[in-house]
Amino acid sequence: MQMNLTTFSKPTVAKPRLDESRVIGCEYLHYPWDDWERWALARGLDRDLAGLARLTIREAYQHQWSDRLKSLCGWQDDGGRMLCLALRSPAKARQRWNRLLETDGLRGEYDPKTGQWNSFV
Repeated sequence: MQMNLTTFSKPTVAKPRLDESRVIGCEYLHYPWDDWERWALARGLDRDLAGLARLTIREAYQHQWSDRLKSLCGWQDDGGRMLCLALRSPAKARQRWNRLLETDGLRGEYDPKTGQWNSFV
């Protein structure tokens, strides 16, 4: 039997559903942020950046960031804008998501000299 590369196809990864109401019923490694990461990787996003975005989506939910920040973290559009930003401007995406994580959703930051958390609110 003769085979060529078209015989085998890549499995498709469905677009994730970032819906807070489904989180409680999820199984390990099948949370919305896990599904988003698999989807982003299948669309060519760098592994490290996809992992950072996954963490940002998860923290926005788990730490109950404001609705505005949750929207920036994919919870209103299933992560579509996050993927577009990451593919178009990876450095900007990395900077934005790192800042959100470092400040726990713009709530505060650690003082580099004392190590104390200083709240912005």
